[in-house]
Amino acid sequence: MSLDYTSAEMMTVTAARALENGMTCFVGIGLPSEAANLARLTHAPDVVLIYESGTLQTRPDVLPLSIGDGELCESALTTVAVPEMFRYWLQGGKISVGFLGTAQIDRFANLNTTLIGDYHDPRVRLPGGGGAPEIATCAGEVFITLKHSRRAFVKDVDFVTTLGFGRDGKGRDGVPNIGKGPSRVITDLCVMKPDPESKELVVVSLHPGVTREDVIEATGWEIRFAEALESTPEPSERELEILRELKDRTARAHAGE
Repeated sequence: MSLDYTSAEMMTVTAARALENGMTCFVGIGLPSEAANLARLTHAPDVVLIYESGTLQTRPDVLPLSIGDGELCESALTTVAVPEMFRYWLQGGKISVGFLGTAQIDRFANLNTTLIGDYHDPRVRLPGGGGAPEIATCAGEVFITLKHSRRAFVKDVDFVTTLGFGRDGKGRDGVPNIGKGPSRVITDLCVMKPDPESKELVVVSLHPGVTREDVIEATGWEIRFAEALESTPEPSERELEILRELKDRTARAHAGE
């Protein structure tokens, strides 16, 4: 029997399933944090979650508002200095996956969280890269999750804050001590992966009820589809229950209840 769930829940559950038990994951705030903690509370209880503020193996009861949220430090195995976090853990090759969100992504999985429009006269200024450029460079691989729209999925990002595969798909070629880069992009419509040769993103799975036309309409370039296009498995009742409890608990905590 099909369950009632939203496209946002479909995206979070699918993103959570991408994490495997025992992985060491450098987590971004927002959707990546929601997905990573759902994974920890369901199929991957031994996933090691690390946040940019230096918290190692944190197990928050509620989702953090920012990397400086006290919940992260209070529930962590230990907290280290930020330079140690980046130099020893990240640059030292000890992070298996970086889990990131973004404001804008292009066909080669480059991310933009800097500005929209012309660099010298932007229409919108965004928060900036934070640790994302370093995470995307040094983590073994990168998962990206965001809502699908033409405003977010553009042919060429206005500014490359965080390297995917560069403007031509070859930005990682020949660079030593660098991770393999984005390995999947999870949206509320589909799952994408980079083509092995060109590195351009290709749709490999459509979520239930989503058509090719839906994805084409929401993408700012001529999107390609895998020959063996799959259907993303629906969320289970348990996954939905745990996700909803987590979000309700978070909302009550942040409201001071």
